[in-house]
Amino acid sequence: MTEASAPAQPAAPLQDAPGRRPVARSTTVFEGAIFDVVREDVDFTAQVRFTREYLRHSGAVAVLALDEDENVLMIRQYRHPAGAELWEIPAGLLDVAGEDPVAAAARELAEETGHAASAYEPLVTLRPSPGCSDETIEVFLATGLHALAEDDYERTDEEAGILLRRVPLAEAATAALSGRITNATAVAAILAARARRA
Repeated sequence: MTEASAPAQPAAPLQDAPGRRPVARSTTVFEGAIFDVVREDVDFTAQVRFTREYLRHSGAVAVLALDEDENVLMIRQYRHPAGAELWEIPAGLLDVAGEDPVAAAARELAEETGHAASAYEPLVTLRPSPGCSDETIEVFLATGLHALAEDDYERTDEEAGILLRRVPLAEAATAALSGRITNATAVAAILAARARRA
């Protein structure tokens, strides 16, 4: 890998560049409830073809809910693949065709924290593992929080065990940077919110 040695030019904005390479063959090798496993032969160049397997995912939303005192609503829940109870922010799948991401975010906030928000704004967009999944997570900053009556939302069996905690944003950022919390979506959202409010 080399850097261009041409005279310095004004730098273009740092951003990802879309541009999917042609796929010669695509096969679904596993169909699951949350994701499928796909194997594709990709024409990287006219001379180079390679095979990739990845998780095809419907996408997800997450919510960094911030109260009037700059506390983040954090939830702790069991994550079996990680073998741990992780501190996270509310999140869920975009698995209903045509569902508005903000509506999905509001649903997840209600189900996982028992709260609603009066305002939602985009905070950050994430590709948590682009080498092996096409999942994209849209993270929203939610403000104007208020508690819901218990009959205004429904928790599944897994959600019934969720622990809710209000954490000052600065403390959450310290926990993220020190490695005390490791959920990638939570870490990115907390640091993005902290940077935005600095």
